[in-house]
Amino acid sequence: MSCNLLIVDDSPILRSAIKKVVKLAGLEEDRIFEAGNGKEALELMSTVWVDLVLLDLNMPVMNGEEFAVELRKQDDIKDAAVVVVSTESNQDRLDRMKELGAIEFLRKPFEPEDLRKIIVTNLGVKL
Repeated sequence: MSCNLLIVDDSPILRSAIKKVVKLAGLEEDRIFEAGNGKEALELMSTVWVDLVLLDLNMPVMNGEEFAVELRKQDDIKDAAVVVVSTESNQDRLDRMKELGAIEFLRKPFEPEDLRKIIVTNLGVKL
């Protein structure tokens, strides 16, 4: 399929686990990109089109909320769909993410099937 997905998380182990689930959902490996924080993600998105961002909130350098604010300011990338994948439980912060356009929330730790459903729903992957 021709959708690009970006995993933004400061944990290489978690990025790897998410990547495995995404590949099992039917997305080709060369369509999956990774960033360790929001700043890296924005830099990558300036060169590669991204359809869906799987975004952690708690990261160094630029956290997920800061990333979402900057994302929405940039006309060429602001329409990318964002799914929050985080341990965050602060409802005010989650509400702010919704206001910033997050379309879904997945709490860590999560079941691979829950992530797969989100990917299938939002990227239209047919299994």
